[in-house]
Amino acid sequence: MKKLFLTLAALALGTAGLAQSGKLEIFSWWAGDEGPALQALIDLYKKRYPNVEVINATVTGGSGVNARAVLKTRMLGGDPPDSFQVHAGQELIGTWVVADRMEDLTPLFNQEGWMTKFPKGLIDLLSYKGKIYSVPVNIHRSNVMWYVPAKLREWGVQPPKTWAEFLTVCQTLKSKGLEAPLALGENWTQQHLWESVALGVLGATDYANLWTGKLRFNDPKAVAVWNTFGRVLDCANKDASGLSWQQAIDRVLEGRAAFNIMGDWAAGYMTTTKGLKPGEGFGWAPAPGTAGVFMMLSDSFGLPKGVKNRTNVLNWLRLLGSKEGQDTFNPLKGSIAARTDSDPSKYNAYLQSAMRDWKSNRIVGSLVHGAVAPESFMSQFGTVMEIYLSSRNAQAAANAAQAIATQVRLGQ
Repeated sequence: MKKLFLTLAALALGTAGLAQSGKLEIFSWWAGDEGPALQALIDLYKKRYPNVEVINATVTGGSGVNARAVLKTRMLGGDPPDSFQVHAGQELIGTWVVADRMEDLTPLFNQEGWMTKFPKGLIDLLSYKGKIYSVPVNIHRSNVMWYVPAKLREWGVQPPKTWAEFLTVCQTLKSKGLEAPLALGENWTQQHLWESVALGVLGATDYANLWTGKLRFNDPKAVAVWNTFGRVLDCANKDASGLSWQQAIDRVLEGRAAFNIMGDWAAGYMTTTKGLKPGEGFGWAPAPGTAGVFMMLSDSFGLPKGVKNRTNVLNWLRLLGSKEGQDTFNPLKGSIAARTDSDPSKYNAYLQSAMRDWKSNRIVGSLVHGAVAPESFMSQFGTVMEIYLSSRNAQAAANAAQAIATQVRLGQ
């Protein structure tokens, strides 16, 4: 009898999928090397809902810099995408939730039984005033240092565990003829490096205190971050502004640089695009000074108010939050599932190590990738970076960051 019931339920679900029609516009910045992971999700959706026309509205540009600008124009113009990629946390809440532009997804979480499938801390990150506003599809780690094990052996160095060790290794590598031991890319990747330096210099508690206002950006501790950051930049390539994050990784793979600090989408690039085996073709370690701390970010999707294809969006969100959806997407993306019941056997050696750290490490949120500060702060942090890069004045950069924090009422 139970078997008959399950068969009938499956048939009913299939009929519902066939009956569903219309369109679904998915807005994201997953292009190029990150495209196959998104396409795998779209293929899964089209298999369930073959009569729905899926529009893949991708805007290219690392970390969503360009996509967020286009999204802002559309949201303010009354033409929201059916569902859009956004970093979980303040990037969505501090911008579109507080502006009353997003639907409450708490009923969906309850219907799907997700309240026990996602960690409470992650649900808290997705929530505002007790309501949940997006579905997380993955967990990425920001504070990862990438290298090629064979090249480090050739140069006779070990992955540095602190920023002081990093600077020493940097000088050793320079003496061996490696002009720029650290590979760095365009502006946002420099901000990405800064947050790992900040975490390593301040420690997890004071790093978290920056975003709650308990530690001011012009406190001597925070000024010290900029001083260390400047010394780390002295180890990097001078043409950083002209490189994408992938091209910076390529410098490491080619042996033109020893290290790159980048999120673990780099692992997806090196395995999916470059065909390298984790632990052999590339190695990894926590960014210097950050062992035992997992700096996280999560890509998520929500439901803007007033979209035409609401039912199709809800079905998309159901897929994103499902075990099948997460275990299809994440191995290709180079991220781990946000769900706690994912199948480790579907993930490579790097991702299995990230899963272990996610469960055992102290968790902090990424600045650059939207977890800890609203976009009103993050969008102006680029100016702070420009001030520092042009002047190398740590106090001036710290003062500018504090002025922005005060202006946007960060942590209040």
